[in-house]
Amino acid sequence: MRRFPGLSVLALFLLAIGWNGLSAQEPGVPASPLRITATSDGELRSWDQYVNGQKRSGGLRVVTAKTDPDLPFRVVERLDQFHNGVRIWGADVVRNSERGESVSIFGSLAPEIAVSTQPTLNSTAATAAFAGVDNRELLTTPELVVFPLPSGGFALAYTAVIASQAFDRVFVDAHTGAQLWRYSELLRQSAVGTGIGVVGDTKKLSVVQRDNTFVASDSHRPPVINTYDMKGNLNRTKTVLFGGPLGASDLASDADNVWTDPAVVDAHAYIGWTYDYFFKRFGRHGLDDRDRPITALTNPVTQQGALTLLGDDLNFAANAFWCPVCGPNQQGVMVFGNGIPPNFTLGGQLITYLAGALDIVAHELTHAVTSATSNLTPSNESGALNESFSDIMGTSAEFFYKDLNAYKPPADYLIGEDAIRAGRTGTRDGVRSMANPAQYGDPDHYRNKYVGPDDDGGLHTNSGIPNQAFYLAIEGGTNRTSGLSVTGVGATNRDQIEKAFYRAFTLMLPANATFVAARSATTQAARDLYGANSRAEQAIDQAWNAVGVPNAASITTQTGTVGGRAQTSFAVTMASDGTFQLNLRGNDSTVDLDLYLTPNTAPCQINPVPTTCILTQSVTPEAVESIKWTVAAGRTFRVWVDNLGPRSTTFTVEHFITP
Repeated sequence: MRRFPGLSVLALFLLAIGWNGLSAQEPGVPASPLRITATSDGELRSWDQYVNGQKRSGGLRVVTAKTDPDLPFRVVERLDQFHNGVRIWGADVVRNSERGESVSIFGSLAPEIAVSTQPTLNSTAATAAFAGVDNRELLTTPELVVFPLPSGGFALAYTAVIASQAFDRVFVDAHTGAQLWRYSELLRQSAVGTGIGVVGDTKKLSVVQRDNTFVASDSHRPPVINTYDMKGNLNRTKTVLFGGPLGASDLASDADNVWTDPAVVDAHAYIGWTYDYFFKRFGRHGLDDRDRPITALTNPVTQQGALTLLGDDLNFAANAFWCPVCGPNQQGVMVFGNGIPPNFTLGGQLITYLAGALDIVAHELTHAVTSATSNLTPSNESGALNESFSDIMGTSAEFFYKDLNAYKPPADYLIGEDAIRAGRTGTRDGVRSMANPAQYGDPDHYRNKYVGPDDDGGLHTNSGIPNQAFYLAIEGGTNRTSGLSVTGVGATNRDQIEKAFYRAFTLMLPANATFVAARSATTQAARDLYGANSRAEQAIDQAWNAVGVPNAASITTQTGTVGGRAQTSFAVTMASDGTFQLNLRGNDSTVDLDLYLTPNTAPCQINPVPTTCILTQSVTPEAVESIKWTVAAGRTFRVWVDNLGPRSTTFTVEHFITP
């Protein structure tokens, strides 16, 4: 491994605290993100010093600082990272402090960056560049950021949300205007009246009487909760999402206050229930904790009209979604599809009014809570955590109201089962299972994590791993992949696990959090709330062990340099039995690296590696190469990094063993 002079301040700091996973970089080549999961005294002292120094220099800037509602002496700071005055997209730190002493620090930081922050395009030219993307208008003002390229490296970019069908957030090069990346911002899946819901149950509704009619506007809760009826007019629905106005005539209404539209009844009632759940369980005041208004659109298209929809438009019928940048004043809008006709199936499933499932309503509104707190990036592991947290809160709301005898369907660990039913042999109710993710084709263990590009890095699929950890921490049992058993806290203590996960996801995790960070944060949250070695902390720790997510201390990070069209290797001796997992990331987006595992015996130690020696390999064009291999304690293997490009580059390999 070559070493270079001129390490950044952060590199010098890491070396000072004994971080052995950072090597110096090629000039102009940024290293992989640095993950912070500091909970021990030594780590906290060092990282605290670094955070305070960066606050003084402007490298870190406080976004929010608020008192912890559960621990009144605890202050939670969220800080964004900046490079020469420009925000680094997705790089942030969350620090919990008590009486001036840090208790935990979690974050994802970019180390040394050699990107100039002087754009070639000014804001006017950037707006024109966005206008050229799908010929769409802008919904947000372009922001200049340093963007971490998915393929590695950084670029100066402008970002904005465009008025596309999927409300895409787009990043364009600040010098050329070329599109660098995009992803959807859609996160999918007072009088008192009564109404009949989707499953035939009667609910009370908080409504307002206006003249001779009643409208679905909740005046009994602190935030304004308005439920609008789009009357099957999809074009009108889209106009509202793109920022068009909503008027009094758009509010769902009923003449005698005995409501008969099940979509309106359940949407309006369950939004109120979700607000109450977050307030009663966690003391949270609405989606943003400041009781901002909640706007819901029902009946965007009729069930029969769904049969004519194509492409993304089908989401307006067969899905429910939260859009954080949509609606009047971009305050965010919840949309509930009506499903499809009862004599039709989609993927073999019957789909009725999506508002009829409390877990779906709470799931989508939890995305709004996430947007206002950790703002987990909707891709890869952070995206899977985003989806999992919504599943966790949606399921928890079901159990909360079942315990109060308010929710008529059974509370369970299925997602969406009250609106999505099996329509033919071989299909199931709902879309996911927390108790048995594999029944729906989702992984229940880290060794089976999906690592491809589909579904933004498998965010809906890989949510099965933290979902299973949450389930086991409450109910206990054995993970079907690892065979490891967990002693849960039991159903009567489920609130302890709910509060620990809520605390971690809203007050600790950074935007680019990993499963490893989630493990550290949830166990620390249980320790904060219930004490060291409490039943809750032990259950959560056992659950993450069972699903194979390693703790931060067990991950080894090795970095190095590999020449152009050359190979390099290093030996690793197994500390225990299990599944050996490796992730390789190159630090130059233009260079393709491959990863191999061989025995550490002749003739397999020569360069280039003999093909007959290869035990397993990853040779995709993706930014991260990942391999897994079953190992026994004491055996030594050799890890190979193969550079297919013409010039040298630095790389990072993370490796660990799961049971």
